[in-house]
Amino acid sequence: MVFGRKPIEERLAERRALLPPLEEGKHFEHGPAKFVFIFLIVFVVLGHFVGLFVLMGLGLH
Repeated sequence: MVFGRKPIEERLAERRALLPPLEEGKHFEHGPAKFVFIFLIVFVVLGHFVGLFVLMGLGLH
């Protein structure tokens, strides 16, 4: 033990053991990854709509 504390691995393992089990289908393991995933989907869909409206406005559809 360094400075009277357990190693970080042991503390993390103890904290993880206290958490309830994960439910199937209701868990996304990495919060920031979920945010990026949703942002990219929304960005692509909006980009397609904007492109469609620009082409319609120019009469090129």
